[in-house]
Amino acid sequence: MITTTDLTKVYRSRGREVTALDGVSLHVEPGEMYGVIGRSGAGKSTLIRCVNLLERPDSGTVTVDGQDLTALPGPRHRAGRSLRQARTGIGMIFQHFNLLSSRTVRGNVELPLEILGLTRRERARKALELLDLVGLADHARAYPAQLSGGQKQRVGIARALAGDPKVLLSDEATSALDPETTRSVLQLLRDLNRQLGLTVLLITHEMDVVKAVCDSAALMEKGRIVEAGVVSDLLATPGSRLAHELFPVAGAVPGGDRTVVDITFHGDSAGQPVISHLARTHEVDVSILGAAMETVGGRQVGRMRIELPGHPDTNAAALAYLRERGLTVELPAEAEPIDKGPAPLDKSPDPDELAPESTR
Repeated sequence: MITTTDLTKVYRSRGREVTALDGVSLHVEPGEMYGVIGRSGAGKSTLIRCVNLLERPDSGTVTVDGQDLTALPGPRHRAGRSLRQARTGIGMIFQHFNLLSSRTVRGNVELPLEILGLTRRERARKALELLDLVGLADHARAYPAQLSGGQKQRVGIARALAGDPKVLLSDEATSALDPETTRSVLQLLRDLNRQLGLTVLLITHEMDVVKAVCDSAALMEKGRIVEAGVVSDLLATPGSRLAHELFPVAGAVPGGDRTVVDITFHGDSAGQPVISHLARTHEVDVSILGAAMETVGGRQVGRMRIELPGHPDTNAAALAYLRERGLTVELPAEAEPIDKGPAPLDKSPDPDELAPESTR
């Protein structure tokens, strides 16, 4: 449904150049909820603006629902109508709602319908249907100042659905909301994804968002996608950075003649007493350093860090036993360390700060 190929975008301002996108290729399947995660300045916002061509990439292609948007003339061109028509199939949800304070809730939802040329009666009917869909039918005559943050975002979602889009883009839609409201808005997006068959591409810096609703995810750093895939597959991939970020395991890695093992339980193994069987079958003392069970991508997933006495070579049979039971087994002492601290200081500006004001 959404495919980007080798996207590049460089911002230039006052003699400075910042590469926001550096050869980004991404593929989102129809009906999928796809999350792009990364720190501030990674290029996430630029990527999502390039998908609907609010930002035109310097090179590369963007294809949505089989149509190459980058091949269409810009809106200022005489033939720019084709791009405007293509954009009606792409809804956009913004972080800061972008509601008009002078319009009622219904009036805000009707705005894109006015642009599409619907009659007053058609606009009113459609707007009320959409407000009912997002649970705000009884707030149609209210003004944005009378709404909570979560309600404002629901209005933004209803407005984004006005053109009956096939694709919904979410630009940090929950980052300004409290945790409980975030959960309700994410659940709404998931429900719309399933009920309407929407393809949803969302960007976020919150791992919990990806864990809660995403089928697939990509990790962005410095304008590049460094890892991508189906969330459940990533969790079963040894050494996956996204898996470690999505579901970190607590417990220090001690030294000495011990074997520390990180185990991921997924599928049928999540409910099996594998560790107790391991202790009995191999007569080994197992120390549990940390453990957690969460729902990731709609599936129960467990992570555990255990300690076995002796060097890994002496525990080869025990490790093989765990792998035979369908578990993902990693030795964190041998793995490349993952940076868990704050991002290093970078004197280069944030790409979004150099983006034109109208596209931020």
